[in-house]
Amino acid sequence: MKTPLRIAVLECDTPLPDIIEQYGRYGRIFSTLLETAADGIGLSPKQDLELSAFDVVDKEEYPNLDDIDAILISGSKHNSFDHDPWILKLVEFTEKVLKQDRIRIIGVCFGHQILGRALGARVGRSDDGWEISVLPVELSAKGKEIFQQDTLAIHQMHRDIVFEYPDDVEKLGASPRCLVQGMYKKDRLISVQGHPEFNEPIMMELVKTRNKQGIFEDEQARDALERSGKYHDGVNIAKAFLRFLLGE
Repeated sequence: MKTPLRIAVLECDTPLPDIIEQYGRYGRIFSTLLETAADGIGLSPKQDLELSAFDVVDKEEYPNLDDIDAILISGSKHNSFDHDPWILKLVEFTEKVLKQDRIRIIGVCFGHQILGRALGARVGRSDDGWEISVLPVELSAKGKEIFQQDTLAIHQMHRDIVFEYPDDVEKLGASPRCLVQGMYKKDRLISVQGHPEFNEPIMMELVKTRNKQGIFEDEQARDALERSGKYHDGVNIAKAFLRFLLGE
């Protein structure tokens, strides 16, 4: 794929107000991440990337496929297995993109699960509970090749999972609570269950808010906050996304 890479970010949620104030909506958060990654692999962030954002929840807006080279499906607080009209529309759109062979797909957390659902895999609530904050992922041989490293650390914020790998999809990694941590198909799709776009302040805001809401117990929140500032490979994962789009 030639540059500029025209990437449409499908925003599947609205971040918390304090996060929006500091970092923007998901379109801007992913733009910041991908521009940093582009600079790290010798691309010009402003000349080689063309990023756009679409609110698929409230506005149910989608890009014209002729105008883009890739879609990035963001994370969300919503359930990927639900049947809300906007979720069904997103799954249908993803299936449409999967049926053609030019536009490539990147899935992140909820987006990873939507991609799994569109490929016919079972998605749902894990019996093993939440993965929160920076955690290790054990990479497969393909994962080591794609991410160009032997281990991976990534921010997590999920208790929903893809239960099995769809047909013709390569495994990228696993963790004790989630065996499908990443999916890959050359020139077609790449996904991760974690959040490469998150940083320590974003994670802290999410954990504290969900603790106040009673979603996370106090000890669970304390443990997550202690790990929120640990090193994570978000930029390296984004570099892998860009190499995937470039066909490397």
